[in-house]
Amino acid sequence: MADLDCGHAQHTRHDPPFFPRPWVMTAAGRESRMGTELDCGWCDRKTIPDGYAPYKRTPVFNAETIPAGLTQHHGTKKGVWGLIHVVEGTLIYRIHHPFYSEETLDPQTSGIVLPEVQHDVQPREDAVFYVEFWRRAQP
Repeated sequence: MADLDCGHAQHTRHDPPFFPRPWVMTAAGRESRMGTELDCGWCDRKTIPDGYAPYKRTPVFNAETIPAGLTQHHGTKKGVWGLIHVVEGTLIYRIHHPFYSEETLDPQTSGIVLPEVQHDVQPREDAVFYVEFWRRAQP
């Protein structure tokens, strides 16, 4: 089982022809791959890892009070997820490399921010929102 920086765990098996990973068969092989980036299917589905909980949140912003940095490419730290909550109105949430998507968020649709993935938001005139930050819950 590999523990990924995003907080998800991933089974890494040698299962040809689907997953040719002969390096998992020996301790030396596994050790040689430590720190190697693996694709995460849970991140592809924008799923916050089990065992994570909110630990802080921003003030409530609107189109006039939003910090300029949020409207430009920025990202969270390793292992930190975000949840954009729209209280009123709508905003555009753009996710950049490697996911490339654009969503319109509203009070019924929250935006999930993946760790270390560049993104930006563009609030519409009527937008009122805040961001909640999540990390692995402390025992």
